[in-house]
Amino acid sequence: MSDDHTRVQEFFGSRAADWDRRFPDDGPAYAAAVAELGLREGARVLDAGCGTGRALPPLRAAVGPTGLVVGADLTPAMLRAAVRAGRDRDGRLLLTDVAALPLRSGALDAVFAAGLVAHLPDPAVNLRELARVVRPGGVLALFHPIGRAALAARQRRQLTPDDLRAEHNLRPLLTASGWDMTAYVDEDARFLALATRAD
Repeated sequence: MSDDHTRVQEFFGSRAADWDRRFPDDGPAYAAAVAELGLREGARVLDAGCGTGRALPPLRAAVGPTGLVVGADLTPAMLRAAVRAGRDRDGRLLLTDVAALPLRSGALDAVFAAGLVAHLPDPAVNLRELARVVRPGGVLALFHPIGRAALAARQRRQLTPDDLRAEHNLRPLLTASGWDMTAYVDEDARFLALATRAD
């Protein structure tokens, strides 16, 4: 396992049991972001870096009983928290690295990724892997329940021009990774970048 993976597992593993209690009001923001994906009944969707599975219930509601919902995360403690919360009823949980997904190419209609992009060790390569498992025309949502400035203030740090999630950085990164950005919202109440899988 790489040092990046170890750091991610240590960071999130130590916070997993408390995660949902720390952010109890995020549910409506997750549901609104999932709605932006425009998923249809029967669609196949991945929650990449699913954590405690907060997006799984709205994803299941969007794709219905005939759809496929998969939650993938690198941290066992986060997946255990998802099971304790009963969210494994809304999707299949996979302990895996989103940089090497055990899914066939073009298997999915969409990927939802909350708070993931900042933790990717090689964002261009990792976003390309997400593109691999999505059919052409499928959709990616990069989401966070608060915007970049609000998150920086919460973490007591300054926003810098090299912030990966800044539009001027994220748009070319997505393009180079097989995605076409279609929407970008960065406000205090949410961050949401939508992209379509290029042909």
